[in-house]
Amino acid sequence: MRHTVLTVPGYHGSGAGHWQTWLEGELPEARRVGGIDWEDPLLARWAGEVRREIDEAPGAVWIVAHSFGCLASVVAAADRPQKVAGLLLVAPADPERFDPLGLRHDVRQSQGLTDYLPRTAFVCPSILAASRSDPWLKLSSAREWAECWGSRLIDVGDAGHINTESGHGPWPQALALLTQLRTAAADAPLGSIASQKEARRGRNGALARLRHQTRRLINGETRTPERP
Repeated sequence: MRHTVLTVPGYHGSGAGHWQTWLEGELPEARRVGGIDWEDPLLARWAGEVRREIDEAPGAVWIVAHSFGCLASVVAAADRPQKVAGLLLVAPADPERFDPLGLRHDVRQSQGLTDYLPRTAFVCPSILAASRSDPWLKLSSAREWAECWGSRLIDVGDAGHINTESGHGPWPQALALLTQLRTAAADAPLGSIASQKEARRGRNGALARLRHQTRRLINGETRTPERP
């Protein structure tokens, strides 16, 4: 079966010097998610494009996400457990730094994204790599999310946001972590994963809830979403 490695950059994207770009050059089966405006962190739109790429892939998908891209990836993966073979989440952004319409400028006027993210463990293996000096997410929060998603937490030390600014261009550890992820999934063929949990469609999906609330906010309506 043909597998795809789907890279999902974060807010502002991943430029030529970023480790995700380097990783794409190392793996012929890797491609970057398309259809996203990297300067407009609208979670519903980003997650929709990630889910579209998952649906269109000919076989299993390995997701390698960074920063805000991690938030979009977990929403999409929650709806497509039968196609996602594994998740490598590097330096996730704090969901409370954003709201459904983008950057959260006033915490008194908008609600963060925490309640829109899955709170249960993925059936596929996942790794969350976090830094002790990440300005976008505290290590303690990264540990809490790893526990929610059933992810193996990798403490990469004092590594900033694990991006170009923190010196992470070519980053061999990303390739090593992806290899570990694939090894962990070797004994769990995708067919057995699919039999445990089918795709979520319609109003009960994670993305459907997010899209519904985003439309409400655009139309000037406000209501606290129910937890999934």
